[in-house]
Amino acid sequence: MATGHADPDRRKRIIAATLDLIADDGVAGVSHRKIAARAGVPLGSMTYHFTSMDELLREAFTGFAGTVIEVFEERLGVARTPDEARAAVVDLIHLLSDGDQRQLVLTHELYVLAARRPAYRELTRQWMAGSRRVLERHFTPETARQLDALIEGLSIHRALETEPHARELTAEAVARITGAGGVARGG
Repeated sequence: MATGHADPDRRKRIIAATLDLIADDGVAGVSHRKIAARAGVPLGSMTYHFTSMDELLREAFTGFAGTVIEVFEERLGVARTPDEARAAVVDLIHLLSDGDQRQLVLTHELYVLAARRPAYRELTRQWMAGSRRVLERHFTPETARQLDALIEGLSIHRALETEPHARELTAEAVARITGAGGVARGG
């Protein structure tokens, strides 16, 4: 492993270790020392790369939100018709809820920070705006806003249920929200 300035991946490893530690122990369980140990970097490099824990958390959660928007892009980017877009939304909900618990925990940790601290509230607003931009390629802005909330809500409910609801119920909910008036022109 390279050291010092010759280690171009150190910053990325710190961010990845931060997200891993948050997924394991929550935001309350992170510290510079724990992150440095998890990332395999000297403790002093923490303050070299990030002026504060807050800066590190914001950057880590910004990157996390970006990866979720990429998943939206992957799923909805291939849809060419309204029906394909609806099916992509259903797939997305089931992917997010059936996936690993790490993403669910990170999402909840970010929501808790956003509920308490304005800087994270702004980060979540940007995340939602990014998700809605992807949805607006296929649906009206109003419908995209409703779908974004539906995706979040159903994903959380399905992930936390001992017996998650079936695809048919998800498809019915998506169809109700995206009725003929909710489809964007050309979508």
